[in-house]
Order: sequence, then structure tokens, then C-alpha cells
Amino acid sequence: MAHIDVSGIDYFLSDGTQLLNGVTFKVPDGTKTALIGPNGTGKTTLFRIIAGDLVPDEGVIGRSGNMGIMRQFVGQVRDDSTVRDLLVSAAPPALAAAAREVDEAELAMVEHDDEPSQMRYAQAIVDWGDAGGYDVETVWDEVCMAALGLPFDRAQHRPASSLSGGEQKRLVLEALFAGPDDLLLLDEPDNYLDVPGKRWLEEKLNDSKKTVFFISHDRELLNNAAGRIVTLEPGINGAGAWIHGGGFGSYVEARADRNARFEELRKRWDEEHVKLKELVNMYKNKAAFRSDMANRYHAAQTRLAKFLEIGPPEALPIEQNVQMRLKGGRTAKRAIVAEKLELTNLMKPFSTEVWFGDRVGVLGSNGSGKSHFLRLLATGGTDPEREHLPVSDVEIAEVPHEGTVKLGARIRPGFFAQTHVRPDLLGKTLLEILHRGDEHRSGLGREAAAGALDGYGLAGQSEQKYESLSGGQQARFQILLLQLSGATLLLLDEPTDNLDLHSAEALERAIDHFEGTVLAVTHDRWFARTFDRFLVFGSDGKVYESDEPVWDEKRVERDR
Repeated sequence: MAHIDVSGIDYFLSDGTQLLNGVTFKVPDGTKTALIGPNGTGKTTLFRIIAGDLVPDEGVIGRSGNMGIMRQFVGQVRDDSTVRDLLVSAAPPALAAAAREVDEAELAMVEHDDEPSQMRYAQAIVDWGDAGGYDVETVWDEVCMAALGLPFDRAQHRPASSLSGGEQKRLVLEALFAGPDDLLLLDEPDNYLDVPGKRWLEEKLNDSKKTVFFISHDRELLNNAAGRIVTLEPGINGAGAWIHGGGFGSYVEARADRNARFEELRKRWDEEHVKLKELVNMYKNKAAFRSDMANRYHAAQTRLAKFLEIGPPEALPIEQNVQMRLKGGRTAKRAIVAEKLELTNLMKPFSTEVWFGDRVGVLGSNGSGKSHFLRLLATGGTDPEREHLPVSDVEIAEVPHEGTVKLGARIRPGFFAQTHVRPDLLGKTLLEILHRGDEHRSGLGREAAAGALDGYGLAGQSEQKYESLSGGQQARFQILLLQLSGATLLLLDEPTDNLDLHSAEALERAIDHFEGTVLAVTHDRWFARTFDRFLVFGSDGKVYESDEPVWDEKRVERDR
């Protein structure tokens, strides 16, 4: 038995802003329930409240069953932690504590090598076994083979940062589904997964008997795996929750019908309010001249007071109005020319041409070299001219390669980083970034900057620092910077991963109107439908073109 009961949750930010307002819903035993909503409405905050990381200002969380958690940072690990550390982060608390004590005791013994440190290490090993550590290592061996193609003893000391985002996600998901917890909280589990990985996740969700509550913006995954959907809807006093008892296939129509009912009920309430006020005024005027009308006047007042006490029907949720306007400009007809290009130790030599105005989807499994290809183009290709340098200060690692790839005249590459890591933006508010400008874009006055932010649904975050934004807000702000930079070649690395449904649709419309060339690495099957052709990084190490999206390429076979 495993369930979650969320009752009347209120949560206020440090500046006094109410983020969550009376959020109430249940996640029944054995269900697969998705949490969706606009970026910044508090989805991850609500997850942290359920996990016990945060304390709500009002309301209670009830749950049963042992809980396993995959947090949002998985997929973005860039520190010195190891594969073993990543697995420990997803382990039950007692097991995780025993693992940390083994590590600390081992370090103490290396530093001191005296009898107390030796005794501490010996006790830590005993406690590790008592906590089930040796049993879980057997599970981790299966998990590492499934996710990485390596046994645990070979993989455990590898830096987690050496894994792609998708490999990190798959590793932790494999461990959680194979683990003892019967209640799982998964914060955007599909981010960084390639399509075979997403299909695997859909199968796991559908086949598992565990109760799963997960955040996702992937429309295909929601359609294929969510049995119930909880929507956080923004309101004037924070977000409330609406529960749809079916899957995503019926969600859009159900929400439209619900909003239409709210609109009709509010219209009728307003009409009745006007009638009651007119009735009160009429009897007030008559009672001034006729004493027998006093009782009717008081009765009308009482009726109006009770009507107002009950209050109007639930208000329509505040709809986002994200309007992305990517401009671009004319360039040479040949935007990109690659000749015998080989990404060192990744893909075999290939040649291709991308023409002005093309919309090219870059597909393939994780670790195949897709992001490396985009980064090479983002730095201007082989021996770039000055006009081909990036239109931002984003840090782009050098990509070793053989052969050549060159950009056409007037091509200005604008790069969207999948991880949103932007050291050049840290410590600065959004208004400050836009106001100051940089060598690639002009600064904006306060009014113009506020207007630009409002168009991307970021007006309320104008005084927030970049690093404090949600993943989706950071994604929208990156796209806004591309709009202001004058990029004529958009290089988008998984741009829809953190975007809510409305923002993803806004990006699709913006790309459609963009005057320039677009290359996008994506595992978003819904998003990929909007592209003209596809460059596929195959499992045999070859790169080929396709007129249709190809989703069945497996992991590239290479020594690991």
C-alpha cells in the first residue's frame, strides 16, 4: 500500500509572495500520476514539500509506503561525485547513511591508519552489510549493466560527470524501479533521455506496480503513461490544483470544457449579483415612502449578504501569454557545409550540407555525439571567421575533430545550452542582464527590458537572479537572449526539455516564423514533427539523413 494525500498546502516565498494556495489532491495506490503546470508555479517546490525537504506554511502531507526520490539535479551532475555516489543518492535513507559512513571511515583510515580509525572502518563495513549493502550491490550490478553496459565493480568509481545526462537519468531510474521503495517521486524523469530511453520509461511506468508521482512536460510520455494528471494552475494568490482523472489524450478537451463551465458560471453569478443589487435598491427607495416595504427591504439585504458570503464560483486560472519572436535574417544559401567531418572517438566521417531556411532535427541515442556536433557549429566550425563567432558569452568546450565544417556568409550562431549552465549570467538579475547588454547585443532601457521579459512570461522574475529561476524559466530566458542577439543560425540542444506545454508550443510557432536556419538536438517526439528533415547519428557510428524521424537507433557500440 502506497499513496500520497496532499491537503490544503500553502507555501510562501521568502519575499512574502504566495506560491501555493490550498493545493489539495490524492495520488491513489498503484496509480501513475503526472504533475504538470506552467514553469514557476511551484511543481518542484511541491515535490520537495512531499519529500520532507520543505515545511509548508499551512496544510499537511499524508502518505504510506517507503518513498524513493529522483531529484531534479540528476542529469546535470558536474561535480567530482562517482557513479556509486549517484546510486547512493537514490538509495533508502538507512542504506545511504551506511554508505556514507563507509566512505568517511575509509578516508579517516587512509589519513591516520591508527587503531580507532581501523575499528571505525570495521564497524562501518559491518553496518553496511546489516543495512543490506551487499544485497543492493547485486542489484546495482544489474542496474549498471542495463544503463551503462558495465558491471558495478567497473563503473562505481567512474566520475558521474563522465556520463551523459541521459545515462545519469537511466542509471538512477533503473535503481529506483529495481529497488524496495513502493512509492516513487520522479522530478522530470524523461529529461535527457533519448527516445529508446523514454519508451523504456513508458514501459516501466505502465508495468510497475509501484505508485509513481512524476513531473513531466513530454506530451508523448504523458499520453502514453499517465493515468491521472494533476495541474498546478496559477492564480492571483498562488497556484491551486486541478485533477483530471484520465490521461493526456482527453486532458486538453476536458480542461477546455472545465474552463468554459467556469466562464458560464461566473457570467451567471455576475448577472444574479446585478439583479440582487437592483432589488435591494428598489426596495430601499420604496421603503423610504412606504413602511410596509421595510420587511421586504431587509429580506433583500439578507439575501444579497448571503449571496456575497458564498462568493463567486472558482475563477478561471491565469493563462500564460508567452510570445517568442525569433527574428533572424538573410544569409548565404549554403548555411553549413561539412566535408569528411569526423568527431574524434564519436562518429565516423560524414559530409552534409544545410541550406538557408532548413529546419533540421538532429537525432540519435545519448552519447552518440549530437551535442558535440552542435557545439562545434556554435564555436563557428573549423577555423571560424570573426562573423561566425557565437552571439553570446556562453562557455563552449572545444570539440576535437578531423575534416572540416564551415558556416556560410552572414551566419551568426546562437547556441541554446541543454544544461542551462551560463557562468556569464550568474549573480545577475534578468533586468540587469538585459539593461547592461554585452558585446553581442545592445542594452535595453528599463521599460523595453520589462516588455521583453513580459513577452516571455518572465515579468514577475525581473528582479530575480538567473540561477534562482526554475529550469523552464532559464530556458525561456535563454531563448529571449537569442532573440535579442541577432542570431541567424539557431543551434538548440534539447530546448523543450524544461519548457511547459504552453511554452513549447510558443517555441514551435517562433521557429516557424524565424528567418534563418535551425538545427535542434531533440528527443521530443511531438516537437520533432515540426522539422523538415533529420540528421541521424546511428548506432554503427555513421551519420545519415532521413526525411522522417528515426527513433530506434540504439547506443553507439564503442569501448567503454
